[in-house]
Amino acid sequence: MNHVRDWQVLGLQPNMIIYITKFYNMGAARASVLINLWSAISNVLSILGAFISDSYIGRFRAVAIGSISSLIGMIVLWLTTIFPQLRPLPCGEYQHDCNGTTAAQLAAILCSFGLISIGAGFVRPCSIALGADQLENKENLDNERLIDSYFNWFYASVGVSIVLAVTVIVYIQDHFGWQVGFGVPALLMVLSVSVFLIGSPHYIKAKPEGSLFTGLFQVAVAAFRKRHINVQLNYNDDCYYKTPESKLLEPSTDFRCLNRACIIEDPHMELKPDGKASDPWSLCSVEQVKIMKCFLTVLPMWSTCIMLLVSFSQPLSIYQLLTVDRHITHQFEIPAGSFGMITVLSLTIWIAFYDRALVPLLSRYTGLPTGISPFSRMGIGLFLGIVATALSAITETIRRNKAINAGFEDDPNAVLNMSSMWFVPQLALYGVAEALNAVGQIEFIYSLFPKTMSSFAAALYTFGLALANLINSLLVSLVDSITSTGGNTSWLATNINRGHLDYYCWLMTFLCVINFLYFLAVCRFTDQHHHDGRSSLFPEAEEEHFSNKRFHGA
Repeated sequence: MNHVRDWQVLGLQPNMIIYITKFYNMGAARASVLINLWSAISNVLSILGAFISDSYIGRFRAVAIGSISSLIGMIVLWLTTIFPQLRPLPCGEYQHDCNGTTAAQLAAILCSFGLISIGAGFVRPCSIALGADQLENKENLDNERLIDSYFNWFYASVGVSIVLAVTVIVYIQDHFGWQVGFGVPALLMVLSVSVFLIGSPHYIKAKPEGSLFTGLFQVAVAAFRKRHINVQLNYNDDCYYKTPESKLLEPSTDFRCLNRACIIEDPHMELKPDGKASDPWSLCSVEQVKIMKCFLTVLPMWSTCIMLLVSFSQPLSIYQLLTVDRHITHQFEIPAGSFGMITVLSLTIWIAFYDRALVPLLSRYTGLPTGISPFSRMGIGLFLGIVATALSAITETIRRNKAINAGFEDDPNAVLNMSSMWFVPQLALYGVAEALNAVGQIEFIYSLFPKTMSSFAAALYTFGLALANLINSLLVSLVDSITSTGGNTSWLATNINRGHLDYYCWLMTFLCVINFLYFLAVCRFTDQHHHDGRSSLFPEAEEEHFSNKRFHGA
């Protein structure tokens, strides 16, 4: 039931901008900023939740706290649809101007968002690991295959959950109103939390052993404390702190300033009788320093994906879809909030096609087991993202011209004689672009870090999503503010027929092109440490001897 809680939350988001603009009298740009900030906070809290879980409270308590927090947040959000006092009066009901939102009304909606974000911050990073804890049995010879199967089915269930979120929940919101649309996820949340807590006595509850991020902080602090050490001097192998099973004799020469963290100045003060470090914040192992250097090597390449994630989030895309014909048949109309399913489906189909059909074919020519290198996959994904963003600009230009020619410039609610299928190619391209770039990037990170730290790739990707949401909010705010000066109509006006969303899309295309050039520059400098998917920093033999416990420095 872990992932079920998450899709109930995801089901709230596609139409949320409509709810906020309609019932809280916010402009579309301001509402878009609020939604992006909400998503950013949820993603940032996922990293914080993982840290607290691994270091202090354990996964079970983290999932329990997150589930209850999300439940309370969803109930508060549902109550805003029940009690009119929690919302401002609709525009034009008792006066010509829109009523402003009071501090209490704004606090209610923000409180619900905050509680849901806290819940997501604990549930998302901990639920998959909690499930794996239940299956972990080192005495079982088939345990590794069982765990791999669990991961596959977990991510498959996440895909199904997202499809249900953007179809079933959005359909309920569109056809039965907001009270039912928010009430159904809240009711299902009550059910899932109850089942989870009832099964509590039967769960395996692993004790917290320390967080991966603690090890990174320890290296930084230890290197700073020993900043007086001259790293230019030649130290012998005995001067470096190594764990008993370590095969690394000395640190590498790149990022040499970090080598101070593993230099032993006074063995009597810095080492215990058993050979372990007395203070892990003053003396770190060679392995920890290597991992920190891997992290710094990864950062530039990781940063190239952020602009692609920003381009996925067109602030007013749902308003575009509301103005076109979304009927598949005379009786069935696709909800505007459900079109995100096209991106999810194209991503899933492409991954399956690439893995089963293209990889065997490409491997014959490249000699790589993955078909093409992670760099190539990331680059192709970024290029397709540019094409998709340019296509979205062209599509919006056509849609806007049709609206103006039909005399709907002042009627943003009018439905045009234009099929919603115009938007399918760009949404499908976004899915393929994300599949290529994200999977290539995670594969690249996996090849640099030890296998025991593979979850770090997911943590970095989550943090990238958070930064993308923040950058998107900043861009939307800047564009809305700059283009609306002097009484001009903002590019991101709520009336998209008067605004210029197409200009915004062209701006995003330009930024994506700059980002692609930045990616090419990063590839040139990163390739010297990375050849054919293998890292020169961590040989496979070294990976086999790592353990999370050593790096955690607990």
